[in-house]
Amino acid sequence: MEQRTAIVIGAGIVGLATARALSNKGFKVKVFERSHKAVGATIRNFGMIWPIGQPSGKLYERALQSRSIWKQICTEANIWHSEAGSIHVAHHPDEMQVLHELYDCYNKERTITLFNKDQVTDFSPAVESNNLLGGLYSKDELLVDARHAIELMPTYLNEKYGVEFYWGKCITYIADNTVYIGNDEEHEADVIFVCSGADFETLYPEVYLKLPITKCKLQMMRLQSQPDEWRIGPALCGGLSLIHYKSFAAAPSLEKLKDRYNEEMSEYINRGIHVMVAQNEVGELTIGDSHEYGLTHDPFDKAEINDLILSYLKKIARFKNWTIKESWNGIYPKLTNGDTEIFISPEPGVYIINGLGGAGMTLSFGFAEECVEQMKI
Repeated sequence: MEQRTAIVIGAGIVGLATARALSNKGFKVKVFERSHKAVGATIRNFGMIWPIGQPSGKLYERALQSRSIWKQICTEANIWHSEAGSIHVAHHPDEMQVLHELYDCYNKERTITLFNKDQVTDFSPAVESNNLLGGLYSKDELLVDARHAIELMPTYLNEKYGVEFYWGKCITYIADNTVYIGNDEEHEADVIFVCSGADFETLYPEVYLKLPITKCKLQMMRLQSQPDEWRIGPALCGGLSLIHYKSFAAAPSLEKLKDRYNEEMSEYINRGIHVMVAQNEVGELTIGDSHEYGLTHDPFDKAEINDLILSYLKKIARFKNWTIKESWNGIYPKLTNGDTEIFISPEPGVYIINGLGGAGMTLSFGFAEECVEQMKI
């Protein structure tokens, strides 16, 4: 039997995950990317695979599956990764109350531990001890350096599965199982997956116009390598992160915490700021972030947002080197109705995967496998 063929449009994490899933189903896969390397939201994030943020059920199981795939790929491709886990710290009684409630809710199904103040500081030298009450440690979170990992993954997919990558090729039209690049180049396949992320104006714009989708701009920074190979331990999160992730809505006291934040920290809430830190292989610290929503964003970063992030971070963390090496922004698609993904077929043999929001690194591998299983061919 002749091998079935597939085309994936987009070489971000969703496209890479889809190429892998299709390859595992026996397809000969070609990936087309409009840029000459991945430069979008996939490389502009913390590099966190983050099961702790997903609610129990389908999304949490999908996150664990993705984590397992990430670990396999990183091991096979010699990509740096760290099973550092995460710790959410509390510097206020209402934050600690939420952590207690989350522990009571999840401790039987997740690998989490509730720490007191001394346990937190023993576990992570980066946590500010002043006013510290405790923390919730989770073992599940996996860290990669997104830029490095995504740069190496196409080579891995090519060597293991024979996936072919075509860089600098912008698909402008799809019809009859054929993709078109300008007026003089076309490629045919049995199945086509569109994984275009925030660029949902180019292909099937009429489909996206009917969807409750917008774009989210986030601002982030990276601090220089910490001296003397100093490590912070697990990824570090402050109390503001507790109101950001859906899994934390299980805490009965969360609404009271939100009320206090709205009253005392409205500038953070209005800009969608919650503060997290992850450390890469060479000791650099990636910090952020903020969330601004709309279909067209100002391309310029706002200094006041970065100042707010740093000001809050200095209340919950202490580092040996606070020198900012880089700052940037990223933009990803976000569904406005609370849904967590898009998987639709605009025409026979063509599928769109999108809308994972800020959880692309966490969910893409698992979700891609589900989508490939569901396709009709």
